[in-house]
Amino acid sequence: MNAILECKSVSKKFGNLTALSNVNLTLERGRIVGLLGPNGSGKTTLIKLINGLLVPTEGTLLIDGNKPGPETKEVVSYLPDKTYLPEWMRISDAIEFYKDFYGNFDEAKARDMLARLQLDPSRRLKALSKGTKEKVHLILVMSRKADLYCLDEPIGGVDPAARDYILNTIITNYNENATVLISTHLIADIENVLDDVIFIRNGQITLQSSVDEIRFQEGKSIDTLFREVFKC
Repeated sequence: MNAILECKSVSKKFGNLTALSNVNLTLERGRIVGLLGPNGSGKTTLIKLINGLLVPTEGTLLIDGNKPGPETKEVVSYLPDKTYLPEWMRISDAIEFYKDFYGNFDEAKARDMLARLQLDPSRRLKALSKGTKEKVHLILVMSRKADLYCLDEPIGGVDPAARDYILNTIITNYNENATVLISTHLIADIENVLDDVIFIRNGQITLQSSVDEIRFQEGKSIDTLFREVFKC
């Protein structure tokens, strides 16, 4: 089975600032992968490259064998690090927006997840708490039948109970052949759901390994190793 994501010597510069430097990375299908690093390490830049919002300065990035573009929009489902839907929208408006925009959006799945949260689709986004808004955005993203889910800081800024719901939503709502890439610096909260981890620092990949290999070889948790490497 071909890899869902391949980065070959990918670099991204903004003027004199190098956000990513010579990144070589392969993501296989059917994995939940943590993209882990401190703030400013290049996580969001990499995710924006995957989604075609930025273009590499050097190197090649392929999604399912294609460069980011119209062909990959159906393949990737993206959750930015900030909420992005207009505040005037009702939840039902957001559902219609996604249904119109994405051919692989499963409306029934989205409505089922909303019902489990006891969220009335007629409610406006501006009336929701920050945590509830983030849950709605996540439900929309995870209701697409995508091959690669890119979630940028999905648990940042929400309470522990909301984090549990978000993580459970992630692990129970993607198909076994899809890959989930989760960018975060809150390692302890997501460690138990990860299959693989990528450490990124100053725009460079410093480690890529399975969680099991790290625990076997290092004899420590991902959170502990992260704190040692990044001196948290």
